[in-house]
Amino acid sequence: MCYYNGCRVSRAEYIRLMAIEKEIKNLQFLNRPVQNGFDYKDWPVAVPTNNGTDIDIQLMHWEYIPDSIHDADELMAARKNFTWLNAKGENILVNDKGNESMYRDGALQGRVLVLSTGFYEWQHVPKLGKRGQALKATEKIPHYITVDGPEEYFFMAGVSRVWHNLELDQRAATFAVVTTEANELMQKIHNTKRRMPVILPPDLALEWLQPDLSEERIQELATYRFPAAKMKAWPVAKNFLQSSEPEKEAQPQQLSLL
Repeated sequence: MCYYNGCRVSRAEYIRLMAIEKEIKNLQFLNRPVQNGFDYKDWPVAVPTNNGTDIDIQLMHWEYIPDSIHDADELMAARKNFTWLNAKGENILVNDKGNESMYRDGALQGRVLVLSTGFYEWQHVPKLGKRGQALKATEKIPHYITVDGPEEYFFMAGVSRVWHNLELDQRAATFAVVTTEANELMQKIHNTKRRMPVILPPDLALEWLQPDLSEERIQELATYRFPAAKMKAWPVAKNFLQSSEPEKEAQPQQLSLL
């Protein structure tokens, strides 16, 4: 989940994170209606500087490429079976088998904030038969989900690492969005896997960037569930990926069962 993200920071002149302010009025890459994570392109993230007392806004490759991948050919082959766009918060340090997670180094040393103004997820709604009865088949209704607040942007927890392409001897910063169990709103929308991105309010977002966090605290923040009462969502057109205004509400007949 959280494979489709939007970043349309058009009104703000500064990104604010508690007492930190960063001028962004000249950063054209922040105006992105929607991006499909499976296009494997760069995305704007906030990276800590000066020992966590400041941030830089930069583009980073959206896909946490592990060190087991050595070149582009191996990467293309691995994408047929794996995706590293998201990192499961519950296993950010230790995986289900009790071994070190592939995201562990990123969680310990590469914590970043993924900028967003809203993301997209699909709700599976039962189709109706001729008599109005619910069928086993479902219809996928895309939704736009955002945070209800004064700012037009918010922060998702991310983990990053530098991937070394051995064939080209080139390095690139890569990241994944951290996800956790869905809150009450997201359980209704993402009603199959019931997951959501780890959205952090400003105080926790700043804490996520601090270099001295314990593993226990990293684990707590990596599974933080943003309150449903502070979020809002609505269905959008099924072809929203082709729209210049993808967050625009869909027609009434496409409304879901929220």
